[in-house]
Amino acid sequence: MTMGRDDPGFLVVGHVARVHGIKGEVFVHTLTDHPDASFASGVVLRLGDASGREPDADLPPVEVASTRPFKHGLLVSFVGFQGRGEAERVLSGRYLLREIEAIEPLGEGEVFYHQLLGCRVETVTGARLGEVREVYELAPSDLLEVRGEERTYLIPFRSEVVVSVDVEGGRLVVDPPEGLLDL
Repeated sequence: MTMGRDDPGFLVVGHVARVHGIKGEVFVHTLTDHPDASFASGVVLRLGDASGREPDADLPPVEVASTRPFKHGLLVSFVGFQGRGEAERVLSGRYLLREIEAIEPLGEGEVFYHQLLGCRVETVTGARLGEVREVYELAPSDLLEVRGEERTYLIPFRSEVVVSVDVEGGRLVVDPPEGLLDL
C-alpha cells in the first residue's frame, strides 16, 4: 500500500458497545472488512479519544487476548482486563483503532474509504458532479455523498455505477443509471 501524506496514522476497526459477562469480555461491533485479522490474538489496538478518530494519549495500547463470534459482532477479551468493572470503566463506548501500517495490504481494486474523500466525481460523458464529501456504509450498497456547486448527489458505490477509481489522481468516473442524478 502506498501511503499518502493525508492518510491517517490509525483506522477505526471496531466499537466497544458494552461489557459482556463478569470476566472482562466486551461486545464489539466490527468496522472493518477484515475482522479476523484486526481482532486476532496478539493484535495491538488503541482506544479512541472523545472524537473516536485519534488514539487517546492518556490510555495505553490494548492487546487482544481472545475473540469469538457473537450475534452481529465479536466478544473480545483484552490482556489485563480480568473483571467487568475495569472493562466497563476503560473500554465501554470506545472506538478501537489499529495502526494503518499494521493493516493488511489492500487487494487489487480495493481502497480505504478515507481515500475517496475529496475526490472529484465525473460522469462517463465528462460532466462534473462534485466531490466526495462522505461515504455511508449501508446495506445493500454503500453510498457516496457527492457535493456539487448546485446540489448533492447520493451515488451507490457499486462497480456497475462507479466505473473508475483513481485515488492517486483524485478522480472517480460514474455511469449513473437513468434517473439517479434526478433524485
